[in-house]
Amino acid sequence: MKILVVDDERDIQTLFEQRFRKEIKEKSMEFAFAFSGEEALTYLNLHEHETVLILSDINMPGMSGLELLRQIKEKYLKPPPVVMIITAYGDAESFDKAKQLGADDFLTKPVDFTYLKEKFKQS
Repeated sequence: MKILVVDDERDIQTLFEQRFRKEIKEKSMEFAFAFSGEEALTYLNLHEHETVLILSDINMPGMSGLELLRQIKEKYLKPPPVVMIITAYGDAESFDKAKQLGADDFLTKPVDFTYLKEKFKQS
């Protein structure tokens, strides 16, 4: 499974690589990282059919995770990637907007990696 993680906090890459070390070594999961919404779209344009799951932060400078979600759901239809939105704010407004835009799931920070691994298995 190829997963694109989108977050403006660069240390997220190290965190994911540590938490998913076994899955990466076994090649059951492959991660790519983008540090802005714009960078994520550039990546998807080059790897559209490889990415099956996108995990995106909502609050990023420039393009927000919600705007990225909107563009993904409009442009990448075959096959449609699963998009999980992550935010430090578990507010109802963000949740409703993400669901309205087509988010497949909504997670809050700090990320519970045990829970996230279970979610990945279901996707």
